[in-house]
Amino acid sequence: MNLPNRLTLLRIILVPLVCALILYPIVPDYGVINRWLVCGLMFGAASITDALDGRIARKRGLVTDFGKLLDPVADKILVIGVFVCFTAIGLCSPWIVIIVLLREFMVTSMRMVEAGKGVVIPANNWGKAKTITQIAAIVLLMTVEYAKYIINHFAAFQSDELFAAADVLAQSFLWLSAAITLISGAIYLYQSRAVFKDT
Repeated sequence: MNLPNRLTLLRIILVPLVCALILYPIVPDYGVINRWLVCGLMFGAASITDALDGRIARKRGLVTDFGKLLDPVADKILVIGVFVCFTAIGLCSPWIVIIVLLREFMVTSMRMVEAGKGVVIPANNWGKAKTITQIAAIVLLMTVEYAKYIINHFAAFQSDELFAAADVLAQSFLWLSAAITLISGAIYLYQSRAVFKDT
């Protein structure tokens, strides 16, 4: 197995670890270290593999059918897994998860239909924006939760207003990512409209 595919598999392996850290306090609080810091670092590492695997594969001529299949699946597993866990502990609206799932199922189904007809719709900037905003929203939410821990344990002051403002910022980013996810799905559907002419 080549390096890009190993990085993709590593991303998949990290998903249950990240999810376990979100759902359960497996890592005990120790000084500045707590589960949100560890979880954020692991999610960051997984996101970096997303940026590296495709770039390395193209640069070194290591693109494989296995990698083409596994890479987008790994991306979806990572993001959807984290969103579901956020919802389970009350940090994310279920509607955001529903939007993400609907978009991914719809786009994946359309791609399967198009592939069967020999049609390829290339990724567009909206798809890239969707991925970037989803990852940014997740990182921001983890950062806010970690900042709350630091302030609660080490700061000389505490402010409910500050916490509330941070929560609003994080939730706004989550909804922004959901909106861009919805828009990117609608654009993909429009680009694939020719498929519906045969139905």
